[in-house]
Amino acid sequence: MSDNEATDTDSATGSDDQRDSAEPTFEAAEYADGAVTYPPHTVSPNGVERVGTVDLREFEGRVLTWTTSTATPPGVREPNTLAIVEFDMGDEYDGPAVRALGQIAEREDGFGETFDVDIGDRVEPVYAGELREPGAGIREPESQEWDGFRFRPVEE
Repeated sequence: MSDNEATDTDSATGSDDQRDSAEPTFEAAEYADGAVTYPPHTVSPNGVERVGTVDLREFEGRVLTWTTSTATPPGVREPNTLAIVEFDMGDEYDGPAVRALGQIAEREDGFGETFDVDIGDRVEPVYAGELREPGAGIREPESQEWDGFRFRPVEE
């Protein structure tokens, strides 16, 4: 599961060469006790040393809850649907739940609307070059990162 284990490239997921190697990873931390956390930290909640990373793009998640914000910060799309997602780390994983908060991806129809989600829906993380407009707000655009991951429903 970690970046320091000897495995074939993405052999467990069958996605050899299917992902763009230039795309950033959705990085979580793996610890000596087998726990995984997102966002990554230097030590686990139990004080155990970090031993590697896990790319959450390789795992499916389920929507635990969601909301749509209609009063968003400068540069963030309006309305903005957000979800708390819990990742399925596999049957062999015995650690605490791995969860992330993120935006729901936009449909690819060109109208800028997000996918509809409901509690229990299966989702996957997808890379977004801009989660918000860099020119909006009071901070200099060069002072922060604007990319990240959104969640898209998995086709049944």
